[in-house]
Parts: sequence; structure tokens; C-alpha cells
Amino acid sequence: MPIKEYGSYDAVAMAELVRRRQVSPEELLDAAIARTEKVDPQLNAVVVKHYDAARKQIEKGLADGPFRGVPFLLKDLNLLSGTRTTFGASLHKNYVADHTDTLTQRYLDAGLVIYGKSASPEWGLMPTTETRLHGPTRNPWNTEHSSGGSSGGAAAAVAARIIPVAHASDGGGSIRIPASACGVFGLKPTRARTPMGPDRGEGWGGFSVGHVVSISVRDSAAMLDATEGPELVSPYHAPPHARAYADEVRREPGRLRIAFTDRAPSGAPIDLEIAAAVRDVAALLEKLGHDVVEKAPVLPVSPGDALSVITGANTALTVRLAEQQLGRKPTQDEFEKLTLVTAHNAGKRSAIDYCAAQLDAFRISRALAEFFSDVDVLLQPTLCLPPLKLGVLDTMGDLSTIAATLGAYMPGTAMFNMSGQPAMSVPLAWNKAGLPLGMMFAGRFGDEATLFRLAAQLEQERPWKDRNPGVCA
Repeated sequence: MPIKEYGSYDAVAMAELVRRRQVSPEELLDAAIARTEKVDPQLNAVVVKHYDAARKQIEKGLADGPFRGVPFLLKDLNLLSGTRTTFGASLHKNYVADHTDTLTQRYLDAGLVIYGKSASPEWGLMPTTETRLHGPTRNPWNTEHSSGGSSGGAAAAVAARIIPVAHASDGGGSIRIPASACGVFGLKPTRARTPMGPDRGEGWGGFSVGHVVSISVRDSAAMLDATEGPELVSPYHAPPHARAYADEVRREPGRLRIAFTDRAPSGAPIDLEIAAAVRDVAALLEKLGHDVVEKAPVLPVSPGDALSVITGANTALTVRLAEQQLGRKPTQDEFEKLTLVTAHNAGKRSAIDYCAAQLDAFRISRALAEFFSDVDVLLQPTLCLPPLKLGVLDTMGDLSTIAATLGAYMPGTAMFNMSGQPAMSVPLAWNKAGLPLGMMFAGRFGDEATLFRLAAQLEQERPWKDRNPGVCA
């Protein structure tokens, strides 16, 4: 397949070409590798490359799934047996997985060809992807800016058209933030919609869930069809849904009750261009026949405080497990300063503090559930500032300004991790500097269907697929 043709297909279309024998999995893999080698030196999105393993995967025979033969990147936090996963940490730079995690196995069962790992910040802790181990992952729209995080490598690779869809995960915004920063589509599913095992029953106290970032809405929907459902260790299940998500994309959304806000959850004003973009999208929704009202949920406590406690405790556990493995405390040559400081600060808190944070998350969840009792969807900005410049969030330098920066940059994403509701970032706006400004839509718990139908309507009304960044394969 000529490389220029490859870029015009999403993953659903690629799989259809394979089914019709118009192209082979080997040709698709060769094209993905060629595109990776062409543009990744400018982006640093693909940090682990196992091309030979991907070729062997094809030789042994691919599963006859819905994405058979489509090249794919796994985020550098998940496990594929016999391949490296570094978790973005120097300590694990040579770690080779001895088993495959459940979600990755479902990708294999779908027929995907996993040829590498996309960059993530160390242990997925930051909304930017700039590790000491691998270096910064650059934004394809402007390489001086961050690609977002923690799925920054995935979003940069998809935005640059290396591949049409890539694995991502979201514990505080890590699918939606890089999707916004890189101008691609990213939906965080309902809590427990996809599996976390076999090594974990849940991630970050139930905040985290895995899925993908993609160019097309239908790729995201079809991928969720292929990977959803509980497993043996799942402590709880997501609610059932009426029909396949791929079918929902082809259905009209109907007349929805949509609330919107152009401010931060605290009520504080945000970047003026982003606020204007929210109002423009609200007007578009009204034009499409939806009932649109300016209204925002009132939260009883700040989501950032509870997120800090929950993620801090999980980070401390990661460091403790490393200590047990090493027989000593890890050094700053093995973990970044932010990771060690986060773990140290978590050690000062008590089990009571952790339970209090869980209670705060429950209170936030209840407030959101009450808000959604009379609206179908909430529109707000994914990020309240444009994509940050690289170096603003320095995990090895002065950490004193990080909390304030995070509070200004991404104040609205984590609340939906706490409530478990589905939420998506849709690439509907760009600022005058040419940087993407994602719009976030959240739905009721278990109701990805409404979001997929609305996203497909917006994709048709204001298409983004052919809008390419400056660094593009």
C-alpha cells in the first residue's frame, strides 16, 4: 500500500481492506513502520519498538477479529509478553514482560498488530509526556508544546497519522487531555467498562480506565465493542447497554438536553479563546436542534485534593514494590524527583486520610449524578489553557509550582474519573496560534451510547479528519 493512501483510512476501513484482500497485514505494518521512522524523530512518540515481534505475530497467524491486520501501539504502561515495558521509568528501562495483561490480550484477539509502545510520563502521573528516560514527546501541531499526558505518545502518533488509533488510559484525564492537545478524538469509558487485570482489579481507586485515542469516532466505538466486559478479577461491572457502540455511531442522537459552561469548575474564568470556542460549539449544538442551557454543576469539594491523595497512595505503593524488588530504597537515578516526592508525601498521610479522599470522591459523584438528573450531556472545555510549552511541568526541577499549574490547566477532567461517568474530548476548535482546543462532553454513568451518537453528529457537521498538523506522516 502506498504510504499516501494509508493515511486516508481509519482503522475500520483498514480492517475492511484486509478482509477483502486488497491489502495484507504485512503491507499495513510496513507502512506504519515507514511512517514511524519518517516523523517520530521529530515527535518522540514511539519509545519502544518491537517490529520483529509484530512480524512474528503476523507469521503465527492473527486472530480473526474486527481489526485484523491493523497496526497498533500499546501505551508504555501495559504488558505484552516478551516485549519491553518501561513505565517511563529509568528503573524499568530493561523490563521485559513475562505475561500479557487482559486488555492487551483483547487487542490481540481483535486482530491488531502491536508493533511498539507509545510514550507515557513516569507511571502515568502527569498531563504531559516528558520523561527523563525517553525525553519529551512533542506536539505535532507545534513541537515546542506538550502533546499532553499521560497518553501523550498515543495522541501524538495518531495526530501525525502514524496510525489511526492507539491504546490510551485515563485516571484523571489522560485520554482526554492529550486528545485535546493533539486534536484527536478521545473517549474515557464508564468505570469498569474495560478490564484492568490480571494484576489489578481497579486502577487508582477506581478512577482509571483504559481505551483508545483515534482519528474517527467509529474507530473508538468499534474498539470499545471489541474490548469491553468484565474479567475474573473485576470487582464491579459497568452497566449493560442496548446495542453495539458501532451501531450507535450510525444512529441520530435525537434532541438532547445539553448544559454548557465556559468557566472552570470553581467558577474562575479561563483562557479567552477557549471560552469563546465553548460558546461557539454551544451555538452549533443549538443549531443542530438540541436544547442548550448555560449551567454548571456545583461541587462540594475540589476534585484535585482527592485525586492527589488517591494517586499519591498508589504512587507510594509503586515505590514500595520497587524497594522490595531492589532490597533498598530507589534513588533519583531510578525514579524521577516528582515520583519520589509524591511517594514521600503520601507516607505522611494516614489510612483515615485515604478514606476521607474516597468520601470526597463519593460526594463529588453524588453532586454530578444530581446535576445529570435533568440534563443528558454537559459541555465544557477539556483544558482551560492551550497545550503547555514543554518544560512548564518539570518533574526533575522545582516542584513548587506544579500544583497551581495543574489547577489552571486541567481542573475539569478528574471529576468524571471520580464519578465514573463517560466523557470525551472532541477536536472542534483551534486557537489563532494553530493549537487544538478540545471540547469535553460528559454523559450519565453507563451512557457512552449518547456520547458516541453526538460525537458522530459533530464529526459530520464539523469534520476534523483531513485537518493535519505540521508534523504529519
